[in-house]
Amino acid sequence: MTEKVVEMRHITKKFGQFKANDDISLSVHKGEILALLGENGAGKSTLMGMLSGLLETTSGEILINGKEVKMKNPREAKDYGIGMVHQHFMLIPAFTVLENIILGDEPIKRGVRIDYSGAEKRIKELSARYQLDIDIHAKVRDITVGMQQRVEIMKALYREANIFIFDEPTAALTPQEIDQLMKIFRALADEGKSIIFITHKLKEIKETADRCVVIRNGRVIDTVEVKDATEEHLAEMMVGRKLRNSVEKKQVDQDKLVLDVKKLNVEKNGWLGVKNLDIQVHTGEIVGVAGIDGNGQTELIEAITGMRKIKSGSIEIKGKHYENKPVRQITEAGVGYIPEDRQTVGLILPLTLAENLSLKNYYQKPANKSGVLNYQYINEHGRQLISDYDIRSQNEQVAVGSLSGGNQQKVVVAREIASDPDLLIAANPTRGVDVGAIEYIHEMINNERNSGKAVLLVSFELDEILKLSDRIVVMHAGEIVGEIDPKATSAQELGLMMAGKKVQANTQEAVK
Repeated sequence: MTEKVVEMRHITKKFGQFKANDDISLSVHKGEILALLGENGAGKSTLMGMLSGLLETTSGEILINGKEVKMKNPREAKDYGIGMVHQHFMLIPAFTVLENIILGDEPIKRGVRIDYSGAEKRIKELSARYQLDIDIHAKVRDITVGMQQRVEIMKALYREANIFIFDEPTAALTPQEIDQLMKIFRALADEGKSIIFITHKLKEIKETADRCVVIRNGRVIDTVEVKDATEEHLAEMMVGRKLRNSVEKKQVDQDKLVLDVKKLNVEKNGWLGVKNLDIQVHTGEIVGVAGIDGNGQTELIEAITGMRKIKSGSIEIKGKHYENKPVRQITEAGVGYIPEDRQTVGLILPLTLAENLSLKNYYQKPANKSGVLNYQYINEHGRQLISDYDIRSQNEQVAVGSLSGGNQQKVVVAREIASDPDLLIAANPTRGVDVGAIEYIHEMINNERNSGKAVLLVSFELDEILKLSDRIVVMHAGEIVGEIDPKATSAQELGLMMAGKKVQANTQEAVK
């Protein structure tokens, strides 16, 4: 890997007086997978925004194949063979998967008509070549987050990029999908394409990348050969300290039933996404729900939180029925919800950080005085939570949409936990956050459990489920296929159950 296809020399990017990137230099070789590692807000996405044409540099130079370039927009970046797969998807929900993939690069037939059949044929060829299973005729609003990620990857492949930038591409994927994506990375590199891979997952860096650039507070800390670096060393360089690998579980009362779901049936697109499901969560326990994406977890959570109507069954919270009740009524019953899609469900991106932190209580005193918002309180409340939850922001007045993905996640976690819920529902709560923030969020969730609260944790991260849960139930095809003790099982056994295998309660042996 001697041929440099990308060079970024002494790149600085300022927003006002704030330096998001400070004199950063890096290079990428032909056929190389380069990992870009750093905390949320370290400046990784900003740096790649300049390489992909979304942002302009304040100073410094960018070279593609040895030639200095000035890219003013993503179209110019595409002309240089650069394709970026964004962490927060650039998709139009009302369009089909096919329409999203070809948008802006529609093949024209006979000079006037879009050649949909030709585009479909090409996409199917790429799908087979890279084993990317997508439903090209489905509307984006109807597909899973994991499927949307695959659509973003297909967009870059369709545009024949030679330099791929992946911004947290595995944040929404299941373990099986991550394995497949890593194979795609290696296949692209073997074809001579170059990959810049922004991630917080150290295991993926060790398994996939050739070199790793570590960024902290907008500056390069070091560039290392991945084969010579341990996960512990990478993590320490990233956050500047050693990390803890476990949480302390206290002995607490688990006798009181908080959530009681019985014989729940929930429809999804005309068929049952959840089938005759029973699940209970008590005080002082974390019940983990494991499963491959698309097996009913989303429908279950939406039914409990009032976001989706149920067909039949019962949902009791602290002994009272809440089937098909309004979301606010369920929230006021003491339910906190960290959704899997923070941008669509968890936040209102144009509103300020302080306003988003008050979304659960803006209509109540002291945030509201006789129908008028009390911004003095809202802003003070925002500043306190920013401090308490280590949200990296210039102040509480910035639009929450301008924050990094990980800091947006912290906003949601801070708001929901600060509301002091009796039942906390957390869906992929550490999606797209760095290892330091993961450690912090895990501690916050475990503190809820230790203080006697009930927690329902839904996650695709097996390590997260095994680390935090007191009990684990596994969903497959809308049903609970088994319950296991995290202390007496392995990630391999859990993976078998997620694929639809049964586990005997006494032996923990996976059987068909």
